[in-house]
Amino acid sequence: MVQRRQRERSLFEVLLPDGHKLWPDWLRKIDTLLEDDAVIEVVAQALERRWPQSRRRGRLGTPAEVVIRLLILKHLFDWSYDDMEREVRANLVYRMFTRIDAGEVPDAKTILKIARALGPEVIERLHRQVVEVAKRAGVTHGRRFRIDTTVVETNVHYPTDSTLLQDGVRVLTRTMQRASAVLGDHPGRIRNRMRRVTRTVLTIAYQARSTKTRVAFVQSYRRLMATTRAVVRDATTMIRRLGQRLRTAHATTQPILQRAQDQLQQMRPLVHRVLAQTRARVLGGDTHVPDKVLSVFEPHTETIRKGKIAKPNEFGKLITIQESEHQIVTAYEVHARRPADVTLWTTALDRHQTIFGRAPDLAAGDRGFSSAGNEQAATIRGVRRVILPRRGPKSSARRAYERQRWFRRGQRWRVGCEGRISVLKRRHGLRRCRYHGVDGMHRWVGFGVIADNLMNIATFASARAAA
Repeated sequence: MVQRRQRERSLFEVLLPDGHKLWPDWLRKIDTLLEDDAVIEVVAQALERRWPQSRRRGRLGTPAEVVIRLLILKHLFDWSYDDMEREVRANLVYRMFTRIDAGEVPDAKTILKIARALGPEVIERLHRQVVEVAKRAGVTHGRRFRIDTTVVETNVHYPTDSTLLQDGVRVLTRTMQRASAVLGDHPGRIRNRMRRVTRTVLTIAYQARSTKTRVAFVQSYRRLMATTRAVVRDATTMIRRLGQRLRTAHATTQPILQRAQDQLQQMRPLVHRVLAQTRARVLGGDTHVPDKVLSVFEPHTETIRKGKIAKPNEFGKLITIQESEHQIVTAYEVHARRPADVTLWTTALDRHQTIFGRAPDLAAGDRGFSSAGNEQAATIRGVRRVILPRRGPKSSARRAYERQRWFRRGQRWRVGCEGRISVLKRRHGLRRCRYHGVDGMHRWVGFGVIADNLMNIATFASARAAA
């Protein structure tokens, strides 16, 4: 049964009367902000949908208040679930902040399972509630607007065709061996070709260093592809066997066999696609294969080029970050496919107007968002000062326009968006997503943005109180 709040009285208030002196000021402010009932209600409603009768029946689960505070604390410091469990168990302040107090700290796996119930829609609602808290606290009024894009990498290794084939063979072989053991086959029924595949991948890596070994390089790839096709044929046979056995399987083994069949059916088409793109690149010389697979574990990964010298190719998802004054991220978006920056401007302005009920006085973006149509769209919506520096050669009138004091001041304020993205990546882990799948990417980005907003709200409140 889902609980909203922790009901027991805090023992630390009795046994540790001066415990409030241990708190950092910014964490005390965040603790006050998370007392908002609307924030807790969003999480509680999501937990109630985990099971049909979670609202009224079953044993008492982890309260929604404890869940949201644990997850916020995790993303404030970019901890893993195990790190979070260990730190909360050992720290009195974190116990008080999460409302666990002298109780038992939930297991890391328990919090992981609960967090998966918070889908992208729930995280977006939670973020909107945090922005509402910032508006009520007077931190932001929507007078300024700036936007930028960045890449959050997925947790994958550098994708080469040989290593992708190796990953596919390893997963298929491992799944078939587990299913074969449940079916009662003798140990050698499923042939393990991983030793040959590993040696071939190492040979390909060595031959790829020089153009003199091009013929041997292609031959090694041919052997690797032939071995992979043999493993795929074995997987097809195993899928058929599992389908036949599922009709008469015992109730205890049926879920295991069904899970193995689902994994094989999910992985087999991905390996087919990797084989096709390898054949096109190595044998046909086509390096521009559409919908290229970059990871068999994170198939939604895209190659994104942002023009960086140190890292020309990034593998992940493009996200949009839009801010208002005092560094409050008012909206974020994880794009399924990479759009052009220039197409995101009007949608972001409309979103800003929906959140605050008014157009910003100043709207700024970099050259990627610049176009005459975007400037006109911002002016039509009521923006008084539009900061969009033009690309390419400029007329003398345009140069004079962009040299005005208010335009240059707006450009300097716009650069702060780069710093905000840097903080999100360094402090809250948005450099690389550690969650799995598309929903995991949404949760990772959303919680990082929420944690950063809470810290900025707390910093602003402390500065205002000091002033």
